Amino acid sequence: MKINPASDLAKGVKAEGTPVNGRAGPNGAKTTAPVADSANVQLSPLSAQLGTLATSLATSGDFDQAKVDAIKQAIVDGQLHVNAEVVADKMLTSLRDMFSHAAKS
Repeated sequence: MKINPASDLAKGVKAEGTPVNGRAGPNGAKTTAPVADSANVQLSPLSAQLGTLATSLATSGDFDQAKVDAIKQAIVDGQLHVNAEVVADKMLTSLRDMFSHAAKS
């Protein structure tokens, strides 16, 4: 099996030798990657759970439309200040909780 150097990928050539995004390949011919047939798409069971979760959040009392509107207005006004360190800490805590829960299952 031949492994193409990373420089080929940077030029837009896939590992199989076919151009990415319709760019010209090594022989100069312009081709595109095949498009997947939508009839063959299969969603994982997790996708159904996510849809149920979104519906659950929308119908529960945990959603505060006034707060969402206030945040949207702060973004528009350029007054929203995000503390990246706090966001990162909360993301890490969430991931730890998720992984510890998955390990228990």
